Amino acid sequence: MFKRFICKTLASLLLAGVTVSAQANWYLDGESSRLSFVSTKNANISEVQRFLVLHGKVDPKGLAEVEVELESVNSGIPLRDERMRKELFQIQTFPEALITTQIDLRPINDLAPGAQLELRLPVTVNLHGKQHQYNAELLATRLDDRRFQVVTLEPLVISAEDFDLAPGLESLRKLAGLSAISLSVPVGAVLIFTAR
Repeated sequence: MFKRFICKTLASLLLAGVTVSAQANWYLDGESSRLSFVSTKNANISEVQRFLVLHGKVDPKGLAEVEVELESVNSGIPLRDERMRKELFQIQTFPEALITTQIDLRPINDLAPGAQLELRLPVTVNLHGKQHQYNAELLATRLDDRRFQVVTLEPLVISAEDFDLAPGLESLRKLAGLSAISLSVPVGAVLIFTAR
């Protein structure tokens, strides 16, 4: 009798855990996540930069959103960061970028901890008042029962012209006295989501 009670209780707890996982909102762990990009100047000098403040979530229906606070751009050079905020991103008018996609959560919820799943998804980027869609190759890893990680298997190559950012890059080029700044930027991400 007692054994049967323990078994039933454990089964109920396991089922409750699965239900919570399937119905939970998944929130981005901004401190553990990273969104970085590579800029190239004067044809052959490339530098890695990143955004320090990210927010996001995946709702129970699989709608995923990552919001990027453009003011948090960090190149390691404060003057350049300030110029990017003002001249390129124009954060007074466009303070954030938004990345969205639709994920089928069932295969991710079914993964055992440590197991991985490759995803090919259309990703929509809203930046500088413009919207553009990219095909993303991603790798989802179930870290444990409350967390999963999504990383880009290949960088997304963002074109400044798709978001009307070319004039801002030209302003940056002149201010920095450069011969050229590339209009295409590879972007990579490591995103960790936690169930709540």
